Amino acid sequence: MPPKADFKTVEAIGRTLPDVEVTTAWGSPALKVRGKMFVCIASNKAAEPDTLVAMMDFADRDALIADDPVVYYLKDHYIGYPCVLARLSRIRRDALRDLVIGAHRFMSGKARRGRART
Repeated sequence: MPPKADFKTVEAIGRTLPDVEVTTAWGSPALKVRGKMFVCIASNKAAEPDTLVAMMDFADRDALIADDPVVYYLKDHYIGYPCVLARLSRIRRDALRDLVIGAHRFMSGKARRGRART
């Protein structure tokens, strides 16, 4: 079994993507693209330890949770936000890479749309 992932693994994936800043959000390690957080360690006490919050649309989130509830889950605090919770101790490396890249893509689009309005 490969070693479990942690935020260093997430950060390594994120550093391969354009315009990524390694920072914090709500006091937890996070990655942002053009100022928009796309992944972070969950800071809400309802989330399990070593949980990654990844931004994505609601339909994709619901599909991931339905497909693999051992890895992906949700807590009440996060229901209204376009994100999914992922257990870093259970996620496969390829799935983690896809999750981080997808979150980056999702928030990159939001960052561009947000800039167009200014």
